[in-house]
Amino acid sequence: MRQLIPCLRALPALLTSLALAGCASTTGPTNALGYYWQSLRGHMQIMHAAEPIDDWVARKDISPALRERLQLAQRARAFAVAELGLPDNASYRRYADLKRPSAVWNVVAAPPYSLTLHTWCFPVTGCIGYRGYFTKADAQAEAAELAAQGLEVEVYGVPAYSTLGYMNWAGGDPLLSTFIAWPEGDFVRLLFHELAHQVVYAKNDTLFNESFATAVERIGVAQWLATQSTPQAREAFATSEMRRSAFRALTRTTRARLAAIYEQKEALALDNNALIAIKTEAMETFRTDYAALRARWLGTPGGPAPQATTAQVAGYDRWVAQANNASFAAQAAYDELVPAFEALFEREGRDWPRFYDAVRQLTQQPQPERHEALRALLPDPQHLKETAGA
Repeated sequence: MRQLIPCLRALPALLTSLALAGCASTTGPTNALGYYWQSLRGHMQIMHAAEPIDDWVARKDISPALRERLQLAQRARAFAVAELGLPDNASYRRYADLKRPSAVWNVVAAPPYSLTLHTWCFPVTGCIGYRGYFTKADAQAEAAELAAQGLEVEVYGVPAYSTLGYMNWAGGDPLLSTFIAWPEGDFVRLLFHELAHQVVYAKNDTLFNESFATAVERIGVAQWLATQSTPQAREAFATSEMRRSAFRALTRTTRARLAAIYEQKEALALDNNALIAIKTEAMETFRTDYAALRARWLGTPGGPAPQATTAQVAGYDRWVAQANNASFAAQAAYDELVPAFEALFEREGRDWPRFYDAVRQLTQQPQPERHEALRALLPDPQHLKETAGA
């Protein structure tokens, strides 16, 4: 991997991988040359750190918990091939200890009165609404430049990313220490999500790609838990999924409220002061509603038993504390079309190869037509347009 030719061959895939992490002077992190160089260097460092899982399992100096989790990963990888029709290739058969909390840090941005993401364009993936960096400092430098342009920005850590299979010749995407210790259900679903990106990918369509992978992970983890897991793991996942669903419902409601406010800007010609006041009220309502939801999760003296610990809701706390248009718009890519893909899976008789073929056929259509075809699978597509968008 230290040779020049393999590095050059890898470059298109690295652009892809960073765009999916949810992947501009020659000395800065934001110029084209500087960005591509940090992409190449960062990914190659991860590839260099990865070793075959069998070698890790055989080591005497790893903890029993890590050994058990790596063996779980091997079983889940085999399940993904045999039961979900996901690729049987080199990906996720090696493991890398990154010694940091995230694989990459994503930057997202949106205008102050819009839920439309700022986009970056790449040779392989097309135009995408987020940009990944291998150091948090570089991501924050990019965010600062965007904020100086008047955009609302967010920087968030990403535990894994996909190279769409382009790096299988060099060992494939590895398992990472950034998510290896997650609860079983969440760990397995992330593995399925990243593998799904290697099955189907539509250029210039983040919403389609992420919603498809999320649908695969949801259906796949349900099959895994039902047939391969323990009652304890099923119960833990059900509890965390209940929190996740409640939070998604809250953010969907807020997104719809914000979208309506921004539409009023044009329709009613609201001045900035009025718009700011209405938007501020919507965000305050969101945070108040989240505080009530959080209190129910954590329980109150004399009330129902707690459903979660403060550690389990810390991620939600951080999201809410920094939430802005960019946060809400980025979240939409992972949820909005998921119900439509799930309906497509049912239409295809819950047959994975048929489902993947149907999704590939959709990629041959122009983007508006493929989205409309998916929404048409739902009983009330207009309702989906109005209330989804998570």
